[in-house]
Amino acid sequence: MRWLVAAALTAALFASPCQAAPLCEKYLLEGKLAEGEKALTKHLKDKPDDDEARFGLAFIQFLRGAEQLGSGLHRYGLRTSLVSGVFFRPLGTIIPENKKPEKLTYADSRKLLQGLVDNFDRVGATLDKIKDDKVKLPLALGQIKIDIFGQGKPISAALLLGALEMNDESKAASKFVVNFDRADVSWLRGYCHLLAGLGEFVLALDFEELFECTAHRFFGNVDTPHKFLTDEKALDAEKLAKGEWDAERWRKEISDAITWIHLLIAMPVKEPDRMKTVLTHLEGMVSHGKQMWKHIQAETDDELEWIPGPHQKKGALGIPVTEDMMKVWLGTLDEVELILKGKKLLPFWRGTKDDVGINLSKVFTSPPKKIDIIRWVQGTAATPYLEKGKITDFADPRRQARIDEAFGGFNFFGFAFWFN
Repeated sequence: MRWLVAAALTAALFASPCQAAPLCEKYLLEGKLAEGEKALTKHLKDKPDDDEARFGLAFIQFLRGAEQLGSGLHRYGLRTSLVSGVFFRPLGTIIPENKKPEKLTYADSRKLLQGLVDNFDRVGATLDKIKDDKVKLPLALGQIKIDIFGQGKPISAALLLGALEMNDESKAASKFVVNFDRADVSWLRGYCHLLAGLGEFVLALDFEELFECTAHRFFGNVDTPHKFLTDEKALDAEKLAKGEWDAERWRKEISDAITWIHLLIAMPVKEPDRMKTVLTHLEGMVSHGKQMWKHIQAETDDELEWIPGPHQKKGALGIPVTEDMMKVWLGTLDEVELILKGKKLLPFWRGTKDDVGINLSKVFTSPPKKIDIIRWVQGTAATPYLEKGKITDFADPRRQARIDEAFGGFNFFGFAFWFN
């Protein structure tokens, strides 16, 4: 499973199927994504039926979105030292912290997230135009380069894994080749729906107070009415650089962490219409997940598959997918689809009536004024969404046993991340 996680991380951050044509491969391997997007867009105007080029364009656009987000985060002084200094020290040499950041406002933070969501939608629109069931894009994943923070220094997945001191994985990544095909078009489309849906969910919330009270811990120059927070942070950073132990600094950080949790668990819904968009994305994710398996089952080849079918070998990751796994996963997608449509209810743990559950669909179509996690755990937040009906069997011990038998217990979550 360690290789699955490493490969999945590589794919999530850098996955970008490239067409065999030099036009796509050149820009991906050199990390010149902006130029590649322009070249492929021009190419498709002349050859609109070239779905291999369109597939390559979609993944270049996907990576471009990551670059644009990274560039924005660097511009506003994302505290990369918070991660590289504590967990991955070598990252400091690859992802430097901006010492002269622009001031980040709450509106700027929403704009950054909106830009990312818009890009996922743009990638999805490109993928939706692919009609060729035989489209293929062989790609050496670990050799793709991306300029993470827009500093003109693109790095490859292999280099990143090396920086994380995952040397064995780095060597494997540099030789890791996947032959992406039509099933993977649906796979990526489903992921675009998932990621766009998550972004829309955050944008539906009013996190201005959370931003004003805690963003100084994550960015170097924040616009907040609580000016003492940024003044203290600058002083703490100076002491830390000198190697001075400051117990007061730790008390500040702990209190900020508690405040972050406090504000996070009860957030107002600012734009309820976005919640309906979230539901649409989740339904799209399930739909494309089903389409993916339909295409996988129709495949007659066996060429370094990203997700192999039961009739194929272990695929590029070297992990076999059994018939039982596929059936259980498709059954899971069917159940999720019924829940999202409100045809099945989530089990409710309080009360005495077994046929009363939570209509999750209505949570999105008629959202509450506030997402209050404590009240959801207690149960009272669910009151407007309780109704009689058929309860999903996700909590049924027999279904759990079926999942455990097919995937091996908690391995299910790793496969779920992979399968989408």
